[in-house]
Amino acid sequence: MIDRRRLLLTAAATAAVAPSLAHAAANDADARLNALLDGWFEADIDESPERATNLGLDKGARAGLSSQLSEAGPDAIRKDRDKAISRWASLRAFDQTGLSEAGALNYAIAAFGRETSAETSRFAYGAGPGRPSPYVVTQLSGAYFETPDFMDNQHRIEDAAGADAFLSRLSAFAGVLDGETDKVREDAGLGVIPPDFIIDRMLPQVRTLRDTPAADLAMIKSLVRKTAALNLSGYDARAAAIVDQQIKPALARQVAALEAIRPQATHDAGVWRLPDGEAFYANGLKSNTTTTLSAAEIHRMGREQVAEISAEIDAILKSQGYTQGTVGERIQALNKDPAQLFPNTDAGKEELLQWLNQQVAALEPKLPTVFGRLPKTHVEIRRVPVSIQSGAPGGYYQGPPLDGSRPGAYYINLRDSGNWPKFALPTLTYHEASPGHHLQVALQRESGELPQWRRAGGFSAYNEGWALYAEAVAANDLNAYADNPLGRVGFLMSYLFRAVRLVVDTGLHSERWSREQAVEYMAASGAKPLDASNSEINRYCVWPGQACSYKVGHTVIARLRADAEARPGFDLRAFHDKVLMNGSLPLAVLEAQMRG
Repeated sequence: MIDRRRLLLTAAATAAVAPSLAHAAANDADARLNALLDGWFEADIDESPERATNLGLDKGARAGLSSQLSEAGPDAIRKDRDKAISRWASLRAFDQTGLSEAGALNYAIAAFGRETSAETSRFAYGAGPGRPSPYVVTQLSGAYFETPDFMDNQHRIEDAAGADAFLSRLSAFAGVLDGETDKVREDAGLGVIPPDFIIDRMLPQVRTLRDTPAADLAMIKSLVRKTAALNLSGYDARAAAIVDQQIKPALARQVAALEAIRPQATHDAGVWRLPDGEAFYANGLKSNTTTTLSAAEIHRMGREQVAEISAEIDAILKSQGYTQGTVGERIQALNKDPAQLFPNTDAGKEELLQWLNQQVAALEPKLPTVFGRLPKTHVEIRRVPVSIQSGAPGGYYQGPPLDGSRPGAYYINLRDSGNWPKFALPTLTYHEASPGHHLQVALQRESGELPQWRRAGGFSAYNEGWALYAEAVAANDLNAYADNPLGRVGFLMSYLFRAVRLVVDTGLHSERWSREQAVEYMAASGAKPLDASNSEINRYCVWPGQACSYKVGHTVIARLRADAEARPGFDLRAFHDKVLMNGSLPLAVLEAQMRG
């Protein structure tokens, strides 16, 4: 369990539950703070066209953003770092006297975000504030990975202006690629080069994008389909020319840069080998878990939880006749049971997607029994694009825009159907859709009571902790596995997987484990099959600390519920509504709110 004294209880977080002062003073102080924070949010939207599109804010006065992409490269990242440091200084200097309770909560949330961004900014290498990754381009990040999917699924084409904006963004794509390539070279000069196995994973992906004919790219097919529906002609040829004359040469330059640094890459997996790497990892843990738990404490927590969860799985497996071998060996046997597998064919994968939709539909009528508020926006289940599936995570969620004009989306990676045995799929769906990510994120984005910067923002430990907690709501409160003991094993396997993550993430970056040691530990636990374990460990190598946010966040939320249940008059719907009412919060601030 988490030692509460180790949680990040800043003065700002404490102030979040202090009584408001005089009404007039509170109005003045709140207005000053709102002006500051709202101004930062507006400035960030103006500088991030992709985020503006994602949130549905690239309209009206901001319509020009729909034809742009964000700046990239060394100068852009230095600008972001300088801005992060300056904003934290401004917020520290802000006079909090007179803030209302709501204003103090806004300050506490903003203070955590600004402080951690400023701390990330002191490192000269990496992606900069907002996502503490030491590498700009990896097997699951970078413009080559993100922009084609963004153009396919988020860029709107509703008229000729939208189609023209698409072409403008295609042209900008080449410049973004070159900016990132420059940063790859700059960081390599500082001794910051991804491990050899990471470069070997991402190089084929970049080459595939470079070598795919323009007409076969999903984003170009999307343009062709949407313009044809609008009776607009000529866009396919213009787009293909941009791809061939601008984007592919930029991809070739990125491939050349990665090939040039490959001989210098080592096989060491952890960030401990990088300049000031131990501090970089400590910052990654703080930023992602929103606590001050040390790597050693998180490693120990993970080992304890792995043992506890494995014992419960052991008991269920024995009751179902799986008695031979370790828990991991029995899980591996269950993973390979033909009765648990969809065919690894296009038809089998389509069947899998239909089965997931049935899971969502079956649970939906039960949600009002445990939630007082539910989102209006629906969620769609989609397949991770084939072009990026080899490096992409197993599943992820994309929230709806602030205006609800597009549904939320839950993506599942179907590179190999064998990675998703039937007993493990329902709990993944409850995590990514409802009552997990979609319920929480869509409610937050639909909330008219929250300022826009809070509706659009979030903290990994809260978001992932909630989604993991939501799996237990489905299992225990909504009886999703009442007639499916192996489905409950799948639910417990999800928890085991997240507990294993605590061990291997800290193992890689603090205990100096090899990649092979981490893969072996994950696969031997039964948390994931070998192929999926390899992919997962690669993810933790390039995004240090993020994998720890899930189980740390869940542990805090579950403990808050246990404390609330111990008090008279506990109401589960009221508890859930209180956890969700303020949107995504740092864990220390959430604890202060729930205990206030």
